[in-house]
Amino acid sequence: MTAAAVTLCFPIRPRTDGGTGEEVLLGLKKTGFGTGKVVGIGGHVEPGESVVAAICREVAEESSLVVEAMDLIPAGTVEFVFPAKPEWDMFTTVFLCRTFAGEATESSEIAPTWYPVERLPHEQMWADASHWLPAFLAGGRGHWRVVLNGDNETVASSTHTPPRGPVPREEQGS
Repeated sequence: MTAAAVTLCFPIRPRTDGGTGEEVLLGLKKTGFGTGKVVGIGGHVEPGESVVAAICREVAEESSLVVEAMDLIPAGTVEFVFPAKPEWDMFTTVFLCRTFAGEATESSEIAPTWYPVERLPHEQMWADASHWLPAFLAGGRGHWRVVLNGDNETVASSTHTPPRGPVPREEQGS
């Protein structure tokens, strides 16, 4: 069975509450896979659709933000392996984005909320998120492979493979 192609985008902006640093847009999942968890904005890549077109579409559908392809910052990939439910396996392409238009508004799928990057709501998220999301938000890049336990919730193993070759200049210090 082939893992589903999925994509996630993490819009980032300067904090608006007077604090220092940045905040990231996450959303409380209201329907479908992950209902009740705080997740990244994104979803499945439709047949014939590019990963970039999919994430621009998903961000608009789920949050009303408009993200342009040229403003996406490739962060890496996360391969999710569910040995107890292989039909849930996903290969996820992850983007960050610091330039977007509009205000995040609730959709039928997601209730978006901005969180300070240093205070992510890990207790409300999938257990695997603490393995890879802080690294991506801090500028880390590469591929993570996360294998879940039989409960499909807790992490059995998490491995990181850094990108090959130099990081492109525009991504340095991001």
